[in-house]
Amino acid sequence: MKYIILLALLLNFNANAADISKSARSVADYAAEKYSSAMISSLAELVKHNTVKIDGISSIDNPSHQAFKQALKKQALALGFDFQDKGYVIIVGYGKSESRLGLITHGDVQPADIKKWSKSPFELDTTSEPGRLVGRGTLDDKGSITNALYAMKAIKDNKIKLSKRIELYVYMAEESDWGPLEEFIKHNTLPAVNITLDADYPVVIAEKAYGTISLSFPNKAIRDDSLYLKSFTGGFFGSQIPEDAYVLIANADVAIERKLRQRAKLHLGIKYKFNREGKDLTIKALGKTAHSSKPETGVNAISHLADLISLQRWPNNAEGALVNFINDHLGTTLYGEKFGNIAYQDDFMGPMTVAATVLKQQDDGINLAINIRRPKGKTTKQLDDEINSVLRQWQQENKVKLFALNNKITEPFVQTAAPQIETLLSVYGHYTGQKEVKPISIGGGTNSRMFPNAVSFGPAMPDAEYTAHTEHEYITLEHFILNLKMYTAALIELAK
Repeated sequence: MKYIILLALLLNFNANAADISKSARSVADYAAEKYSSAMISSLAELVKHNTVKIDGISSIDNPSHQAFKQALKKQALALGFDFQDKGYVIIVGYGKSESRLGLITHGDVQPADIKKWSKSPFELDTTSEPGRLVGRGTLDDKGSITNALYAMKAIKDNKIKLSKRIELYVYMAEESDWGPLEEFIKHNTLPAVNITLDADYPVVIAEKAYGTISLSFPNKAIRDDSLYLKSFTGGFFGSQIPEDAYVLIANADVAIERKLRQRAKLHLGIKYKFNREGKDLTIKALGKTAHSSKPETGVNAISHLADLISLQRWPNNAEGALVNFINDHLGTTLYGEKFGNIAYQDDFMGPMTVAATVLKQQDDGINLAINIRRPKGKTTKQLDDEINSVLRQWQQENKVKLFALNNKITEPFVQTAAPQIETLLSVYGHYTGQKEVKPISIGGGTNSRMFPNAVSFGPAMPDAEYTAHTEHEYITLEHFILNLKMYTAALIELAK
């Protein structure tokens, strides 16, 4: 029934049903003219704090998280807003009404490989690429925080009479742990209507579920004089398509190297570097990072390197078994077509995506993390059973006992009842000139599913390169200012 309602909504939404008000347009123009420079300074102050999670340390005890919160507090108070620090959740508020409109963002970010950036990823780079604001968090999600602050400030300056209090929620563990947010929600009353500034335009009403298949391949003794894989590594974190992978092939003769070099020429979009030291051959693969919710925008170095060396079946030590499994059931495809019967798709939400993202060396072997993004269409039990069926059969056929198996599969999210959808579509249609704008689904997962009547509204444009979670995260200055205008107009239309 819920999905039937979703289809009906998609047919009926019309971004051109009503244009936005004159006051919304006027204040949005004022915001862009008045605060473009101030926004850049604000973003620079937020980006400089490395708000990556530190294992074993809570956000409350993380010095960088605390410094970020203090910087945000200073900005919020200077702009004339109230500020509440609830531990993992910060609330910046404007207005006194009991009726509230929520803006949902996050202040934590994903790790960054400093070697791959022109400047530090925790320094807002406005010069290396003219017209772009480069740095970790510029798109995901510190840029949205800055946009929201100055949209609220423009409304305050113009003394727009609001019927709703605006509350900006900044969560400090969105990228790593939603548990503290669940606890916060249990003990606090949330706004009745919410907008998440952590996804795509025009309006996101459905999100695929995030899942992980975790497999550990055991160490096994191999004859030192045989041809085998001595090392295979790659990946950085679970929600990033890996850009780097590395293999060391022991006892590889010149004939094998020649074959691999020929095969490498067939792999487009990825670079390989070969190096020989005696009988050992190393190959480094350089692909392209991407957010794992959009694997088609990247080039997976792990899966392509495994495919490169698939000219033979490898002995089943940890590295060899790992590569054999990747080639058997992942390959270089994106949608799980080789993984038994798990592949499926939804007419609106699209296909499930399946990607190897991280390899971690352990004392007793190697762990492979496979990221999945699943739409509606299968129950969790059905998908879990299909995954485990493949793993059982592969172990039996290959005489390999995987010593750790763990499937974490969450539920897709569909929003069908949020009252603000048509207004947001109208705002987006007005500022982009697009006609007949419809809601969309995304592969990522946001905190929308945690809040009442929540949908996502930007900040990523559908026709622009999506750089969140990559080693080249940026937002263009033009896009940054356009976000400010759309957020300002949307707040006025929904809270006036």
